[in-house]
Amino acid sequence: MRSLSTSKNKTLTLAKKPNNLKVLSRYVKLNALLAIVAAVVGLWALQVLFSYLSELDSLSDSYTMSEALKYIFYRSPYFLEEFIPTGALLGAVVGLGLLANKSELVVMRASGVSVYRIVGWVLQPALIFVILALIINQFILPTTNQLANEIDNKDNSALITSVRGYWTMQPSFDSTANAAEPNGSDILYIDYADVEGNIGEVKRWRLDKNGNLQTAIRAQGGKYTRRQLLSQTSDNTSAQYRYDWQLNNVTKLTISQGASSSQDSTASDTLSLPFAPESVYLLTRDAEDLSLTQLYEHRQFMRQQGKRSLTHELAFWQKLLSPLSILSLVIVACSFVFGSLRTHSLGLRIVVALLFGLLFSYIQDLVGFVSLATGFSPFVMVLLPIIISAVLGGYLLKRQM
Repeated sequence: MRSLSTSKNKTLTLAKKPNNLKVLSRYVKLNALLAIVAAVVGLWALQVLFSYLSELDSLSDSYTMSEALKYIFYRSPYFLEEFIPTGALLGAVVGLGLLANKSELVVMRASGVSVYRIVGWVLQPALIFVILALIINQFILPTTNQLANEIDNKDNSALITSVRGYWTMQPSFDSTANAAEPNGSDILYIDYADVEGNIGEVKRWRLDKNGNLQTAIRAQGGKYTRRQLLSQTSDNTSAQYRYDWQLNNVTKLTISQGASSSQDSTASDTLSLPFAPESVYLLTRDAEDLSLTQLYEHRQFMRQQGKRSLTHELAFWQKLLSPLSILSLVIVACSFVFGSLRTHSLGLRIVVALLFGLLFSYIQDLVGFVSLATGFSPFVMVLLPIIISAVLGGYLLKRQM
């Protein structure tokens, strides 16, 4: 009791001096920062370890242990970004909990330091992880996820039907006639495209007006060659272009009306699309593999085409609002700590905080699925758990005043 009284008197003196208050704020920030770093790194390391152990079950002659290790290495930034919100929540509870365990929080509040000021001190190191999450999403994940996907193709041959890449249906015109009306339709599939304009496997099925299959074409890859101007307005404000790719190693199956078929192979062929290679690159990538700016470009391109991709819109809002998720969880973490440790131990509060972080993550996934199933606004569905978390944290903090 004597040491507590002495510590209290010192803190009262510190709180009365602005310069000494800065020292106190740095002390709280440092404790919170170290605790958040330890929590994020710990959760990330566990996820990396368990993911690598799960990959060992899929080892084969073509997928070796070194390939599995390389795959986990490329996926590790995704795991880190995934656990930053929960790690920030857990770290804030641990950091403030250690201060509360030594009665330092009680002394701070008794010296006149408000709860909201202490919460503000804890939020400042959390901003570091907000910036870190944005950097990982913008600059690291698009590259590492693509490299991981190139390795993780061990079970693709077992899939009968795949919904990867880009699928579209386009009207087809007779190349020998100048007819304005299409004489059928083309179903086009592009497996992969990079930013330089190279594309992977291409498949095209041509149907007549009655929906009967006429030809099926498969190419192993293609390279972007040129852009051709189709039309332009008189005031030069807009223009329509056609973009051509040269396909390699083309196999063509022709089906005649008599149910007979013939197969030919050619070294090259031409594929024409109404959009640029940059757009093809965006269309062939999964939503989680695109950066925030690429998701925005994808969203704008789909609007120009009169279409909508809820999956990409959902990923866009999740990445854009992820900083608010982290900050709202830190507010909830602070509300768990303030109060007497006699009623609930620090260990119990850590467990409750971890469960709340996992529940928050599951709710985010759930509202995402609801948005995809119902077509409801992804922005509202992503923002809803953040608002609930922030309001809950503010309410619990107010009760501690």
